[in-house]
Amino acid sequence: MTKTRLLFIANPISGTRDKGPIIQSLPQFLDEERFEWHVEWTDHRGHAAELAEQASRNDVDVCVAIGGDGTVNEVARSLCHKQTALAIIPTGSGNGLARHLGIPMDPDGALRVISRCNIKPLDYGLINDIPFFCTCGMGFDAFISEKFAGSGKRGLRTYVENTLRGGLSYEPETYEIEIDGQTEHYKAFLIACGNASQYGNNFYIAPQASMSDGLLDVTIIEPLNMLNAPQVVMQMLNKTLDSNSHVRTIQCQSLHVHRSQAGVIHYDGEPAEAGEDIDIRLVPKGLRVVVNEEADKTQGPFVHAIQELYDQVTADIKSQQRKLLAINKNLLGRILQRDQS
Repeated sequence: MTKTRLLFIANPISGTRDKGPIIQSLPQFLDEERFEWHVEWTDHRGHAAELAEQASRNDVDVCVAIGGDGTVNEVARSLCHKQTALAIIPTGSGNGLARHLGIPMDPDGALRVISRCNIKPLDYGLINDIPFFCTCGMGFDAFISEKFAGSGKRGLRTYVENTLRGGLSYEPETYEIEIDGQTEHYKAFLIACGNASQYGNNFYIAPQASMSDGLLDVTIIEPLNMLNAPQVVMQMLNKTLDSNSHVRTIQCQSLHVHRSQAGVIHYDGEPAEAGEDIDIRLVPKGLRVVVNEEADKTQGPFVHAIQELYDQVTADIKSQQRKLLAINKNLLGRILQRDQS
């Protein structure tokens, strides 16, 4: 029987998890009669892409990215339209693609998915010919990606801190968007194009996105004020952002965006400078991926608990507002009666 050949590409500095124990545990999960494997460690930016490219030329069956979204993107972009498939052991701060695919966040669970080796062809996207696999965009999310990349610290806390600080000073831009020959103008807080559903950390910017439908899910968020922000955050967590009145969603295979000046864009959270004109398109079934056929994509109890708390607090605030309004009306009525007497 021909063995399935695996290359594990490990980024030693992504996230906070030590990769050594993961490598040591491989024999526990991979049947040596079915698999043979080799491990490579990255030592510079772009190294994961180089290793994956070489692996595809050497007919390796699966490249396993051990790292965060940056490592996954590097490996994946070298495997587009190749027979070598991508697999993921997520160890980063966001893990957007792994979460969308339902890959377990614990390495043991991810290795069990790899051991079943269920491979499917999935879509990917291009923004100005740069591959992306989860999301790309411009506006506030690209602005925050640039801040996050330069912060020196990773993790959800740093991302949230940058978001809160940036939200106070960010000025929305006006965009000209052409889809299927139709052009419209939007003043937007951000424009996000989703091949997958989320940025990472279960923040769903394109909750209905699928990696196998041949379509991009474009999310346009209108300018917001700070009073709108909590609702938007909650809707991103519970996959209902597309129901927000400040949000427009469009499905398409490609779009062209024109803006008034050059600036930053992002692909899978990586910032890059781009000009006034930006082309984004979907490439159907261009990447072979080891998927979790047992993934449960329903909302977890944590998200339900957050939503229930938010609903309760909102209801309490509204109740207090109604009581205050009734008190004010009563006082106003008494004042008017006194003036008339």
